[in-house]
Amino acid sequence: MQHRKSGTTFILRIDRGEEIVSTLKAFCIEQQILFGTVQGIGAVGNAVIGLFETRTKEYHTTTLSGDFEIASLLGNITTMGGEPYLHLHATLTDETFLAYGGHLTSAVVSGTCEIFITVLEGRIDRRFDADVGLNILEP
Repeated sequence: MQHRKSGTTFILRIDRGEEIVSTLKAFCIEQQILFGTVQGIGAVGNAVIGLFETRTKEYHTTTLSGDFEIASLLGNITTMGGEPYLHLHATLTDETFLAYGGHLTSAVVSGTCEIFITVLEGRIDRRFDADVGLNILEP
């Protein structure tokens, strides 16, 4: 991964073979980023995306393998337990231009991935809400 900063925004290039979510979390820890937004595009070969079923309060995941474009990667950075917490969603398209989307659990870059992280002032924490079944914002 390579990066540079412009104002309050970090521009990252995540390279072939690197896993996006773990790379972003490590970067946030290294740079002490506790609050921000994430956006990105690129290409991945393997990805795990999920859907939260509100009735059962469970995530259902699927693994995608092959060539996929990241049509959109969006998310936020908050904190939970004193550490950066990434909440990422992605839309991935295959060779037939069919789109798959959901909560991004992991994705391995097959070509390149371009990520912009905009750092925001302050801090927003999360806490687990048993009623909802998710880690919710505490604005």
